[in-house]
Amino acid sequence: MDRDALAEFLRRHRETLQPADVGLGAGARRRAPGLRREEVAQLATMSTDYYTRLEQRRGPQPSTQMLAALARALRLTADERDYLFRVAGHAAPDRRTASAYVSPALRRVFDRLEDTAALIISTLGETLEQNALAVALFGDHVAETGWNRYEAYRWFAGVEDARAHYPESYHPQQSRALVSGLRAAVGEMGVRSRAGELAAELTSRSAEFRDLWEQQVVARRFADHKTVLHPEVGAIEVDCQVLFTEDRSQALLVLTPEPGGDDGEKIRLLSVVGTQSFGA
Repeated sequence: MDRDALAEFLRRHRETLQPADVGLGAGARRRAPGLRREEVAQLATMSTDYYTRLEQRRGPQPSTQMLAALARALRLTADERDYLFRVAGHAAPDRRTASAYVSPALRRVFDRLEDTAALIISTLGETLEQNALAVALFGDHVAETGWNRYEAYRWFAGVEDARAHYPESYHPQQSRALVSGLRAAVGEMGVRSRAGELAAELTSRSAEFRDLWEQQVVARRFADHKTVLHPEVGAIEVDCQVLFTEDRSQALLVLTPEPGGDDGEKIRLLSVVGTQSFGA
């Protein structure tokens, strides 16, 4: 662990970010450039004291989980993230595996989407980020652990309410899209990757998945017109548009209703009430 290099790297990158870059308000007048230490700590979900000690060259060696959180908070590129890991005394993460690290460019767009549902997913369908409207529509999937973080697993393994978000008539189309997307991921990442492990897990659990997997269909399909079912406001028709990272390992999905209709009103209602109980 190179404490001097780590401290200088963190400080420099903290000072290059502005509050608007990470979705924070400017607040009171700032005496120093960039983000405050407590803001970086908040974004990385660590204590301010812990982060301060890292910048002051007196902290313990950060874990890989802490480093991944700092990379996200500081909006580091993949190369910068790898450098951060190395100066902290760890091997850089394998870029070929699906990662919870979110592309800084994609995150900047995501942070500005407040009046429409948006989420960032990995090539495996792992939910990496959701804004408040996406949580209100689908539930909080970022908080899930293990295989439950992956949409294909929730869909085929019978996780409670996984299919309740869509009309039953749409289920076959969604099943085909999930299987063909996972096969594309296995082709890119290999059968011994996380994608291969997910395919093997679902093959052992779901006859529907096995039947579709044997059809050998390979495709990535996100853009679509969907009907999303919400338990309180009912059916909402939305258009799903997608923005990929350059290597297509992550996608930003944006769900927008047609303006001027009832669906837009339902989205606005969700934006006000969020995940609170409508019955209350």
